[in-house]
This record gives sequence, C-alpha cells and structure tokens, in this order.
Amino acid sequence: MDGYGEVCLLGDGFDPIGIVRIREDEYDSRSGSDNIDGAVSGDDHDANDEQPPKRKKYHRHTPHQIQELEIFFKECPHPDDKQRNELSRRLGLETKQVKFWFQNRRTQMKTQIERHENAILKQENDKLRAENSVMKDAISNPTCSTCGGPSIPVQLSFEEHQLRIENARLREELHRLYAVTNKFLGWPVVPFVNHGSSPSSDSCLELSVGRNGPGNLSTVSDSMGLNLGNGLFSAGPVMPISKPDIGMLSNDIPLERTIYVDLALAAMNELVKMAQMDGPLWIRTQDDSSKATLNLDEYSRTFPSSAGIKHTTWTTEATRDTTMVIINSLALVETLMDANRWAEMFPCLIARATTIDVISSGMGGTRNGALQLMHAELRVLSPLVPVRTLKFLRFCKQHADGLWAVVDVSIGEGSNSNSFFGCRRLPSGCVVQDMPNGFSKVTWVEHTEYDETVIHQLYRQLISSGSGFGSQRWLATLQRQCDCLAILMSSTIPTEDPAGISPSGRRSMLKLSQRMVDNFCSGVCSSTLHKWDKLVVGNISEDVKVMARKSINDPGEPPGIVLSAATSVWMPVTQQRLFEFLQDECLRSEWDILSNSRPMLEMLRISKGQGPDNRVSLLCANPMNANENTMFILQETWTDVSGSLVVFAPVDTSSVNLVMRGGDSAYVSLLPSGFAILPIDQSNYACTNDQDASVKSSLNSGHGGACLLTVAFQILVNSLPTAKLTVESVETVNHLISCTIQKIKTALQVS
Repeated sequence: MDGYGEVCLLGDGFDPIGIVRIREDEYDSRSGSDNIDGAVSGDDHDANDEQPPKRKKYHRHTPHQIQELEIFFKECPHPDDKQRNELSRRLGLETKQVKFWFQNRRTQMKTQIERHENAILKQENDKLRAENSVMKDAISNPTCSTCGGPSIPVQLSFEEHQLRIENARLREELHRLYAVTNKFLGWPVVPFVNHGSSPSSDSCLELSVGRNGPGNLSTVSDSMGLNLGNGLFSAGPVMPISKPDIGMLSNDIPLERTIYVDLALAAMNELVKMAQMDGPLWIRTQDDSSKATLNLDEYSRTFPSSAGIKHTTWTTEATRDTTMVIINSLALVETLMDANRWAEMFPCLIARATTIDVISSGMGGTRNGALQLMHAELRVLSPLVPVRTLKFLRFCKQHADGLWAVVDVSIGEGSNSNSFFGCRRLPSGCVVQDMPNGFSKVTWVEHTEYDETVIHQLYRQLISSGSGFGSQRWLATLQRQCDCLAILMSSTIPTEDPAGISPSGRRSMLKLSQRMVDNFCSGVCSSTLHKWDKLVVGNISEDVKVMARKSINDPGEPPGIVLSAATSVWMPVTQQRLFEFLQDECLRSEWDILSNSRPMLEMLRISKGQGPDNRVSLLCANPMNANENTMFILQETWTDVSGSLVVFAPVDTSSVNLVMRGGDSAYVSLLPSGFAILPIDQSNYACTNDQDASVKSSLNSGHGGACLLTVAFQILVNSLPTAKLTVESVETVNHLISCTIQKIKTALQVS
C-alpha cells in the first residue's frame, strides 16, 4: 500500500526496477536537451591555466524549445552560423547552447543507429549459433531419411526395411491424429502405449485413410473434401499450395507444423462452405436480408468434426454479413496478414495483435498459401466485458483471379478448455471478391464459443447476438476506415473542412486524434499492451472500474498519477439520438461539468467519412473573464450501424498551433475522456431476469429503442509520480461520472 494510502491495489503493481531503468536511460530520452553552461572544446582549453575547474551548470530546455529544435533537426541536422543565430534568437537561447544541442543530438542519433546495428548483428549471430547446434546434433545422431529411424550401418532385408517404413508412417499418423484431437477439438484422448499388443486391423485401416505418403498436400486436401474449385469459387483455376513453399509434411519438419497445415486446410474448407451456403445453415433476419445467424443444429450435421466437441458451459456466437468496401482484394489481404496494419484498421476492436510465427509467407511473391500463428486481444468498449484473448492460425488462399479468403481458427495448448483463454474461435474470416467499380464484395463470418459467466448480465444478450464481436461490427469498422483512407488520399478537400490548414497539418491533427482514441480505449479495456493497476474501494460500485498508473517521462502524457474510471449504463433512447446530443458542441454545457457552462465553438473540422458525423474537431471555449485562458478541446466522433464514439481531450494553445503547422504531435500531452454507445437490437433481446424485462419493456414503449452507454474519464490526480493516491481522489472521479450520467438523463428527459 506504499504510494496509494488506503486504496487496495490488484494486479502486478508498479515496477520500481523499470523506473530505475528509465532513469538510467534518461540521457537518451532528453534528446540532447541538457546543455552545460560554459562548456568549451579541447582546442580552447588553456593548458597553462591551473585554476580549479568551475562547477558545471546544467540548463534544461523547455518542451516548446525541444519541439522546435526537433522539427528543425529533421529538416537540417547541420545548421550553419546564420541558422543557429536565428534559432537562438527565436527560442531565447544562446548560440553556443544551440550549437551544443545539435552536436549532442547528432551524437545521440549515431549512437542509436550503432545500437540498432549491433542488435541486428547479435540476432544474426545467435541464429547462426542455433543452426550450428542443430547441425552438430544431426551429425551426432544420424537418422534414416526414408523411415525416420536411427541410421544402422548394417544391411537389412528388403522385407524388414519395408516394415520399418510402414511402422514409422503409422506411428507418425497416430501421433498426428492424437495431437489434432487434443489441440484443436479439445477432446482428451490418451495415446495407445501398450506396445506389447497391436491394434486391430480396423484401426490400422482407419489411420491410413487420407495419407498415401508424407509430403503430399493434395492427398490431404482430397481426404478432407476440399473441393475449392466448385460453386462460388469456380470463376478461375484453383491455385494449389505446392509442397516447396509450405514444406511442412516431410520427415525433417516438426510434427506440430504438419498439424497446423491440416487445421488450416480444414478451417478454409469450412469457411468457404459457410460463406457460400444459405438455408438451412443460415437463417436470414427479417429486417435485413444481408444479415444471417447460424442454425446450430444444421451446423452440427454439416460440420460434425467442429461441432461434435462443444463445451457444455460455453455459449455459441455466430453471424454472417456482406457489404461493399472501397478497397481492392490485394490491399485488404495485405492488411489482414500484417498484425500491425490489422490492428490499425480495427482500432476499437483490437487491443493488441502480434505474429508469433510465420509458418509460410506465401508463394510467388504473393500471400497465396501464407500461414501464420498469431495472438490477439479483442475488446468491446465497456468495463463490463472482459478482453478476449486468442491464439490462432491465420491462413490466406487465392481461389481465383480477384478472389481471396482469409480464415482464423483457434489452437490451444492441450485438452484443457482453459488453454483457450475462456474463448475459442472456430473457423472465422472473410471472403473478398474484386468488383469492376474498384470496390470489393466482402463476406464476413464470425463463429466463436466463449464463457458467458465472465460477462456482466447487462451485456450478455448483446454479446450473444453478435453485436459486440459479430460480423456486422467488423464490416462496419472496415467500411468506415476505408472511407476515411479514401478521403485522406483524395486531392479534393471536403467542403466542410477549412482550406487554411496544410496537408501536413491535417496529418498531424489526425495522428494526434488517433493517439487520443487509442488511449481512451486502453483506459476502458486494459490490455497487456497498456498496463493499469485496478483499484478496489469499498464505497465504489462494482460496475465502476477504477484503475491507476504512474506516468514518468512519457512525452504524450503529463507526469504524475493518472486515474481512469469507466462504467456502462442502459439508456432508454436510441443510439442516434444519444449520439447527436453528445457530439453537438452547442449542447455540451448541458452535460460537461468541466466546461463550467461555457459555450463551445467549432474552430476546425477534418472529415473522416462521407457523413458529417465522422470527423475530428477542435472546439474552443471562450473565457468568462480576462484572467482566464482560452481552452481548446480536441474531439473525434464517428457513428455507424454497430455503434458510436465521442472522445475528447483538452489541449493547450501552443501545442495546437504547433500541430496545425505540421509539427510532431507525439509531444502533446493528452488525457482523453468520452463515450461509447452500443445499440440494442430489439429482435435479439430475450428476457432472463427483472433487469432484462425492464429493458424489453422500454424497447416496446414509445421511446422507440435503447442503447448501452459507456462513460470514461482520465484525470491527473497528482503531478508528482511519487505521491500517494488517496481515497478522496477516487471518490472525486466516481462523482464526476455519476453527475455526468445524471445530467445526460436529465437533458434527454429519461429515467
């Protein structure tokens, strides 16, 4: 409890070793901002001067001076005397301070490049050492390339040699099937270990089905029924996955990768059929014919291998949707196969994504046949819904010219269901087909099993219906992001946007807004990428999630203790009505306590979509008297059929002016707050308790709909990172959330 007073901390807490490590690297983080007063070079030193050296005085530059110097360094790392004099005059520094800053910055840049090169050389050295060790082991333990057994320098009869080959093949097939069952289906099977007795002839026949020899991918595909050249995918010749590019089924490749290939092929087969088939496998909704839900009974009959082993306590969520997106198939496939670009395309859905292993990078310089092992954390913007942690295979295949499919399937670490992190992703993904007008037709399938008991009762119906992680939300996000990219790449500026801001200023403002939204999402749903410490206070409701962390030497945040609080409530109003109220700057004084009822004006607008609601705005609050400064608020808003978002953060005037001129936005401190709205589909809402009955009653009443509102605030409770966090600070932010929700309900005249 040191550093936090009476508040109980859960989790790993703060890392004091990491703080020491940060202080040791403080010289690197200052970017050459420290200068020594009176420092002279060796040439100017008088050797005859025997006076004791004076104590050196250090001067730390201000953040504004550092930003201006960094911007000039990017353009000209070697300024001449005239440029140094101009910088010193403009920034209020001495000429020698500017000169020494650039010398230190160039030295620091050179050191960083050398460190990076040394790290690369060290990795290559370690890789060569590992390969050398493998070669030594192979030389010391020779094996037969045909049967896989130890090499025996004696002559064997032809019959015994054939028996050894058959025995090795059957043993490998047996272990492969056991591993597939345990890892993919979750079926605990004990391997056959009684070597004294042989299996029955029927068992041997069953194990030999589908494998005429190692390394034959076409045989594996045929045994699984992968007829990918028919039906929807008959527009062109099927491009097979050749053995040299995958290279997984020979005896010198680990058995685990052989299993991954089989799982990927089976998952691709299932995704293709689920994307192609209609009734009775899929049941279309009455209000939207493009949306469909899965018929679980028909799925069990069509895919018995996937549906046969189901966790009895888990809930199934399966949806399918189709839409047109302004992106071509190759660009979308490249985005999906790159973990970083995938996370950037779906920022509010993906908290973190990494590639664990690249089993195959594709063939012919394309992503056809690419297979990766990935890890991801998926989220719904609510503290009442835990983050979904997934470990899965991602397989990409081109079925025809302009026709691609990308499939995901979870893998565990054994037969225990806990190895799936409380969630299992059955074959899910998308089929992308190029259209003549530059668009792509995307069919998205989402199929997941998860533990419903960890989700708050308020969100269970919404998650099971697919509104949280379903295909509609993935496609709506993809469509909105592609529209934004199309606008940014277009040379025509929207009529709503001001003509005075430069293209570099637009990019800097959008980059700053993107970081603001990312920080907001991390404060609502903490992930392994953004570390927060959960706080438990006795008089705070369990539905309010309070977290804290210390900000030290982070240029994007003010130093000190940052407190984040978030909660979700049910609102008996439609999503659109609530969003229009929250994003309207003229109505902001009705709910924003921190604005002190001052009117807001929109000073700048940068469009991010076709409609006026998807934009980045710069709001200005006029001062109430001459002693107050003008307050600017950066705000991003968007809305679609899957939900709405309103995120804002106060920014100071000098930082905004610098970013609008194209300056680096990484040094602008942000503490975002905002709202996330999820609509409630009346047709999918079933009553399971009294709370659900009240929600259902409101849906059928004159309000015309309902939604779930998430409110989150991040505030700086103390500017000293070593200060103690008090209970009063936690109660203050909790009171801020409660008052904001009450003001919203009062303004909308709802109870």
